Amino acid sequence: MPALTGRISTPTSNYAAVLRTPGAWKFYTAAIPAKIGIAMTSLGIVWLVHGSTGSYAAAGSVTGGFAVAEALAGPQVARLIDRFGQTRMLPITLLAHALTVAMLIGLTVTHAPLWALITAGVLAGGSLPQLGAQTGARWSHALRGTPLLSSAFALESLSVGIAFMVGPALIGIVSSFGSPVAGSTLATGLVLAGGLALAVQRSTAPSPVRRHPTSDPDRLLHKGFLALVATNVGIGIFFGSMQVSVTAYAVGRGTPSLAGPLYSITSLVGLIAGFAYGARRWRLSARNQLVLVLAALTVSTIPLLAVETPLAVGIALALPGLTIAPFQTLSAVLAESEVESAVLNQAFTWLNSGAAAGIALGAAFGGRVVDAYDAHFGFAVALLAALVATLMALVVRVSGSGHRN
Repeated sequence: MPALTGRISTPTSNYAAVLRTPGAWKFYTAAIPAKIGIAMTSLGIVWLVHGSTGSYAAAGSVTGGFAVAEALAGPQVARLIDRFGQTRMLPITLLAHALTVAMLIGLTVTHAPLWALITAGVLAGGSLPQLGAQTGARWSHALRGTPLLSSAFALESLSVGIAFMVGPALIGIVSSFGSPVAGSTLATGLVLAGGLALAVQRSTAPSPVRRHPTSDPDRLLHKGFLALVATNVGIGIFFGSMQVSVTAYAVGRGTPSLAGPLYSITSLVGLIAGFAYGARRWRLSARNQLVLVLAALTVSTIPLLAVETPLAVGIALALPGLTIAPFQTLSAVLAESEVESAVLNQAFTWLNSGAAAGIALGAAFGGRVVDAYDAHFGFAVALLAALVATLMALVVRVSGSGHRN
């Protein structure tokens, strides 16, 4: 595992060193439009299907099919990329995704039956390559074994965080002031442009790997990595239940417009905390850091059980944001250390899939709890999820090293 030791010199010195890595600036910036497009895609489907059918239930069904397919098929797409290389496989998967989104748009505007829309949504989700995993693999390829790797993953987390702040706002503006078709077209265009710009950069792409006597999935089935995936599922449940609970709190007070600003507090604080975290090289091991970060997340969620006023809720929502970005960085660092480079794309994608599955579970279960009780019970679901993630982090800590240290 890359040594997380040292000291902080200037706030941006580590980031500057990371971006001076040959080819790093080019592949990092190339992937940003694609990440924004990915952040737009799911919400774009909601706008698209609801605009045609007038039904949020139909939009939710198609979006749900998209999300489930993305979570299940993503690791299989990543397996092909590990096997044949990013340069060869990314254009193929990107083209497949663009064609299936075009199919979904065509079916939607011609008022096709719901089953056809869901089928197209599933195909679109199943063909969407996880560009964050591809850039993560490039960072590992370039900086493996150096103390700068954690700062590189912090930069990666920062770009994803920004994408998921810009993307939903952009799709809302284009779809409401233009048309839902234009919004989905723009999202797919950004994914296609950024993905192809990444694919043509051969010098920084990890080389395809030869087949191994042990199958790829077996190389990921060990205690440390599975526990790491479980922590991401827990964090996904945390986010899913928080989204529902914050919305329910705002609506319950008769101020639904507060939901977005309140929820964005966690994201904004997370961006700042992630930037500060990645600027420093830490003496404590990554496994110990993971436990401490998730324990801090658990403790910082407790105030949400009691606060009532919007100001108090806003302050309470800022506290978990201090831990989310460090968790995402540590999760990537530990995945890189737990698995062989031959299956790294798959490893990163499994982390994403675990989080996506957790968000779906958290939203569904949290929604039921909020309907039955109130928003504070939804926050209790988030607290329980954080506690489970902390317990899984303890398993990661005691599991020892994986493929390399």
